[in-house]
Amino acid sequence: MGKMSKKWVTICSTAIGAIYATGYFTTEIQDSNVASPKTEQVNVPLIKNNIVKKSLYKNGTFYGMGSNRRGSIQIALKINEDKIIDVEISNYGMHYSENDIVNLPNEVVSVQSSQVRNVSGATYSTQAFKDAIQDALLKARNI
Repeated sequence: MGKMSKKWVTICSTAIGAIYATGYFTTEIQDSNVASPKTEQVNVPLIKNNIVKKSLYKNGTFYGMGSNRRGSIQIALKINEDKIIDVEISNYGMHYSENDIVNLPNEVVSVQSSQVRNVSGATYSTQAFKDAIQDALLKARNI
């Protein structure tokens, strides 16, 4: 692409400035022509609405699955009144022993989230477990 001459730079800059100024002045003129509406104070009795808070999750048992290159985990997650009340590992098909992550279901109930601590030496199992919890929570969403 060639270099623009100073003549064209000046013409283009002037044109852009003129367009900007026209829009600015037009807006200013329109704003000054608008009459401010008169406001009246009206006393309206306030009615309190009983707003029902929609729960985040449906009650029941929901199943989730998490998998990676080391295997898969299936869990059953029970929810009541937006609280995780129980988690069970229903099918464990990981390369490592299930004993490595045996405490994770209780931790999910304790923290009410899939964000549990990683188990050293069982990183893939922990991640598959977290994914299974997330899968079940997505299925439980009250949308």
